Amino acid sequence: MITDKLFGVISLGCDKNRVDSEKLIGLLKQKGCKLTDDLSKAQILIINTCAFLRVAREEAIDTILECAEYKKERLEKIVVTGCLPQKYIDELYQPLIEVDVFLGINEYQKIFETLQRSYDEDKRQNYVATGGDIYSYARSVTTPDHYAYLKIADGCYNHCTYCLIPKIRGKYRSYPIEDLLKEAQELGDTAELILVAQDTTRYGEDLYGKNTFVELLQKLSNLENIHTIRLLYCYPDVITDELIEEIAINPKILKYLDIPLQHSEDRVLKLMNRKGTREGYLQLFEKLRKRIPDIVIRSTFISGFPSETEEEFESMQAFLRQAKLLNCGFFAYSREPDTAAYRMKGQIHHSTKQRRVKALYQTQEQISATLLSKYVGKNLEVVCDGIDYERNCFIGRAYFNAPDIDGKIYFHAAYAMQGERYNVLITNADSYDLYGETEDYHELT
Repeated sequence: MITDKLFGVISLGCDKNRVDSEKLIGLLKQKGCKLTDDLSKAQILIINTCAFLRVAREEAIDTILECAEYKKERLEKIVVTGCLPQKYIDELYQPLIEVDVFLGINEYQKIFETLQRSYDEDKRQNYVATGGDIYSYARSVTTPDHYAYLKIADGCYNHCTYCLIPKIRGKYRSYPIEDLLKEAQELGDTAELILVAQDTTRYGEDLYGKNTFVELLQKLSNLENIHTIRLLYCYPDVITDELIEEIAINPKILKYLDIPLQHSEDRVLKLMNRKGTREGYLQLFEKLRKRIPDIVIRSTFISGFPSETEEEFESMQAFLRQAKLLNCGFFAYSREPDTAAYRMKGQIHHSTKQRRVKALYQTQEQISATLLSKYVGKNLEVVCDGIDYERNCFIGRAYFNAPDIDGKIYFHAAYAMQGERYNVLITNADSYDLYGETEDYHELT
């Protein structure tokens, strides 16, 4: 039987993809399947892929080819799921002969059926775009016990000209509130629930005919097992006064907002089909900081978009100095086929894009170093994420650090347990991280 096989799962891409993989692992465990982290021992390997950018597609294909080497040992079948087959099955089916089963983004629940046919018929199976219900079985969380992601919607209808997501994931689809509440409850005692979607702030518009993001936040906050809530992927044009007020007064919502701006200059924003302006963004930041003085804002920016001038690039540097964001990510524009921006005139040379991204990071390092230096000499509540054995200290995060994408706090303590919160005196700072110690460590030394 398929369920008697030993499974391995590889999840590539973003935190939204991670949630899909966790649900897939949950389905496997629900059926009694055994899993292994040692890929060389697996009889069936499932690779959940990303296809957002060319580098992600290359990583996915490289992973598939690397895993195919295990077929010389115990591996019997390779299943490829997710965004890569969903978008590129026609191009990949023939050359990727190493893959035994292809599933898209909606066919996870058909994995046993397709695998059985693959074994019975000794033929490769393509079930991409055959359809299926939104799977709602319990997840098997792969993050540390003290935080978890909650994917509240899939797809997108913003249609940014550089982005493939709507053509991979389809239109924006909110998951029902009752399903999300049930899923959040099943996560158990969760110190930090991180909300994700392509655009979290549009939650409910498609399903309920109105924006119900604030209502969702209120209902999640009422769950006793959820201690704090972090908001990622909040589009600036949907950050309403109602949402700002909820963040301000709700003690469970961390005073942190991830707002992907992608650019600062009006002409480029219009070419990107982004619904915002430089002045509008600055006014939004001012409004947020006035109502929530301790709020920390992070963002992402794309440099080297077609026809971006040197002056517009320099204006983006000036915007960063004016905006004073603590955490930022910068990316070189990736020319993706089947997007509107792919056909735009004024494509910029790779070396120019890389130079601009490097300069943006250097600008941001100066800003972040100044902002972080203000914490030196102060005490911060820090959640312990684990141990850094090379530095011989503990690793943690304050409310202004999201897992994986922001800086960390390295601290010494007589004792610290993962998931627990500690009062840490900050003794030093650089352009990305903070350093400190607990009172018991200070007394110990």
